[in-house]
Amino acid sequence: RGIGGDAEAEAETGPRRRRIAAYVKNEAGVLERVAGLFSRRQYNIESLTVGPTQNEGYSRSTLGVEEPDPGIDQIKKQLGKVIPVVHVRELDDEPVAVELIIIKVNGEEPDKVQAITEMYDGETLDAGPRTITIQITGSEQKIDDAIDAYEQFGIREIARTGQAALARGEEETA
Repeated sequence: RGIGGDAEAEAETGPRRRRIAAYVKNEAGVLERVAGLFSRRQYNIESLTVGPTQNEGYSRSTLGVEEPDPGIDQIKKQLGKVIPVVHVRELDDEPVAVELIIIKVNGEEPDKVQAITEMYDGETLDAGPRTITIQITGSEQKIDDAIDAYEQFGIREIARTGQAALARGEEETA
């Protein structure tokens, strides 16, 4: 739970999961400043993706947070004050969002692993006698479901990106 909001207002609204998009100039230390802002105010970043945009010299960050409404409003205001941040926006409940997972499982049952990989439209990246490494992209729910399905084989490692997201339709993200 973040600090800096009205405790009574937070209790009324309760935490909610939100995605915040920030359009930033590519400058050294931007990510450190954003992370420091969250750390100083004791907000937790559940996921963070950053990558270049169609405009050279700029990146888009998508942050996943779970905070009460006053905390989310505070996060947006504080992010807007970080100098290389050009624009900040909270995305609506249904943005176009995708996540990537790379998962390494035990390889004793390759045919069964392959069947699950196909069921989740995944791709086998590496297959050896003891392990199989798979890539899957999709919604957070699809990724969670795939992890559950692979647990029967024994999961060795997971690398998960968190969601990258854009606003739907012609609406600008950030």
